[in-house]
Amino acid sequence: MRIATELYLKRLIVGGFEGVYEMGKNFRNEGMDKTHNPEFTCMELYVSYKDLLWGMTFTENMLEQICTAVNGKPEVEIDGNIISFKAPFRRLPILDAIKEKTGFDCDGKTEDEIRAFCLSKGMDVDETMGKGKLIDELFGEFCEGSFIQPTFITDYPVEMSPLTKMHRSKPGLTERFELMVNGKELANAYSELNDPIDQEERFIEQMKLADKGDDEAMIIDQDFLRALQYGMPPTFGIGIGIDRLVMLLTGKFAIGEVMLFPQMKPEKKAPKDPNERYTSLGIHEDMIPILQKCGYNTVDSLIDQNPQKIQQQIGEVIKKYKLDIEKPSVNDVQGWLAK
Repeated sequence: MRIATELYLKRLIVGGFEGVYEMGKNFRNEGMDKTHNPEFTCMELYVSYKDLLWGMTFTENMLEQICTAVNGKPEVEIDGNIISFKAPFRRLPILDAIKEKTGFDCDGKTEDEIRAFCLSKGMDVDETMGKGKLIDELFGEFCEGSFIQPTFITDYPVEMSPLTKMHRSKPGLTERFELMVNGKELANAYSELNDPIDQEERFIEQMKLADKGDDEAMIIDQDFLRALQYGMPPTFGIGIGIDRLVMLLTGKFAIGEVMLFPQMKPEKKAPKDPNERYTSLGIHEDMIPILQKCGYNTVDSLIDQNPQKIQQQIGEVIKKYKLDIEKPSVNDVQGWLAK
C-alpha cells in the first residue's frame, strides 16, 4: 500500500506533463488520534516551471476561495477560535519559530548540541535521531500547536527535506514550507529537487540514518533516480490532507467525523463512579453526564484540577450539544472540589 503518490507523479513531470495532480487514498502506520487515520485522502499536485514562492501564493488564494465557497466568507470558527483564510498568510522560518518559543537557536548547532538541549527539556530523544529528526521533535513539542491562524513554516534544514531543492540564498536550508492551521499540519510543499546527483547523495544520507535505527528515513528509489537522469524541469509540488481540510472548513473536532468508514480503536469502557459519589459533592444529577463527557468519570479524577478549566470544559460541552442546562460558575465548581 502506498504512503504517497509523490515519486510516481514526478515521473510524469519528467515524461513531459506540465502539471499533474491526484486525489486518492494513502496509507501510513502512524497510529490513530483525532487528526490521524491510517487510511486518509490526500491531494498531491506538481507544476513544472514553478517554485515555492509561486506555490505559497497559489495555496493561500486557493484555500481562501474554498473557505468562501463553503462558508460564504473566508473565516471559520473552530474550538472557539475564528480562523481566517484571508490571504496572505504569515511566513515564518522553522528555526526562528523554535527560537521564538524556546529561546534556543538551532542555527549552526551540531546534532549533539541539539540533542543535549532536547534532553534538558525532558524530551524523549535518543541516539537514533539525526539532526533533522531532533529539530522536527523540537518544533512538534514547543511550536506546532501554537499556530492557530494559517502560517507557512519555511526554510527547513536540508537534513529534514531529502526531496527538496536547496535554498537559493540560505546555505544549509531548503525551499520548503509546511502550512500550519489550528495547531496541525495541513499541507507540505517545496521546490522539487531535480538534480539526480544531489538526490542520490541525499538518499545515501537517509540510508545512514536508517542504519542508526531511524524508522522514518527514506530508502533509495533507483527508478526515481533513473527518471531524474533523463531530466526534470524546475517544479513545485504540494500535498494537502483533504480529510483535515474538510475538518477545518466544517468545524469538526475529529477526523472520523468526516470519513465514511474510519478505522476505530477497540471500544474500552472506562470505569465510572456511581451518581451518589458525585451528588455527595453537591453536583446536580444533570451535571454528571456532562462531567463524564469531559473525561471526569470518577470523583477522584476531579481532585487537584483547576476549577476554571473544569467550568470552561462544561461550557464547551453544553454549547456543542446545545443542552438546556445552566453552566455552573467557577465558585460552584470550587465548592464541589472543596468537599
